[in-house]
Amino acid sequence: MMAMTSNRLLLTLSGLLITSLGFSQANLLNAKTPDEIGVKTEEQIKYDNDDPLEYGYVDDRDVLWSKTTWEIVDLDERVNFPLYYPIDTNNIGKDRRSLYDVLLSNIKNGNIETIYTDSYFTEKRTLKDISAALSKVDTTDYGIEQYNAGEEIDAQYITRRDINAGDISEYHVKGLWYFDKRQGELKYRLLGIAPCAPDVNFIDEEDTQVVELFWVWFPGVREVLHNAKAFNRQNSSQPITFDHLLNSRRFNGVIYKEDNEYGDRTVEDYINNNALMQLLESDRIKEQIRNFEQDMWNY
Repeated sequence: MMAMTSNRLLLTLSGLLITSLGFSQANLLNAKTPDEIGVKTEEQIKYDNDDPLEYGYVDDRDVLWSKTTWEIVDLDERVNFPLYYPIDTNNIGKDRRSLYDVLLSNIKNGNIETIYTDSYFTEKRTLKDISAALSKVDTTDYGIEQYNAGEEIDAQYITRRDINAGDISEYHVKGLWYFDKRQGELKYRLLGIAPCAPDVNFIDEEDTQVVELFWVWFPGVREVLHNAKAFNRQNSSQPITFDHLLNSRRFNGVIYKEDNEYGDRTVEDYINNNALMQLLESDRIKEQIRNFEQDMWNY
């Protein structure tokens, strides 16, 4: 347990050092006009070493034990707010975006080339494939009357509803807990993440079921997430990258599924209509994982 704590402390200190070197708003105190804010000098660009912290190689033979878990990251929880806000970007700088906006904009511009249908990453999708899940186009009654009369539908009678950052209610996160016998410690590797929102076809109705919009393979999007910053409420001059925020598990998640012999059934599949017992089962799985490292050193 002490080894895991020391490792997390080292990762946090490394992240803070990298953040302080490269992530603060450039040239803010030296800007003569607002247009110069955020523009780095040639010297800053020259000496920047702004890359994601690389994962170390892990040989399969060094993995003594592992467990795959799926978690719900509820964006109503305060600790998870950096993943949700800002949702209104009309009056805020272009360098501050929610995680959903970062993912979607980079899918659109091609920086994220591959997205997936589910958390097993077996079926690839494109932006065109998921467009029906991200927006809906509807016609009002007046527009239908025009259509039935054989007239061209006026644009004002056609409505469009897009899923935006404010509609994202939670994220689903898939990760692997494993015990590295070479280093003698329990570690976590985030594998995938999916934004979730109400079904766009019923989004403005009450009690709409939340659906996964798409999944991304986290190791493949680390560069994108490293270049995007989340707000740091403790020190606004040192924002934290989404890559570091997620890798260091600076969020709270509730386990809703683990790999098991029943086809990776969810907690809800065997504990029905009892939110408290489902939460207790999630805590039991977490405790089982935590205890594994400690039990390794009990003789």
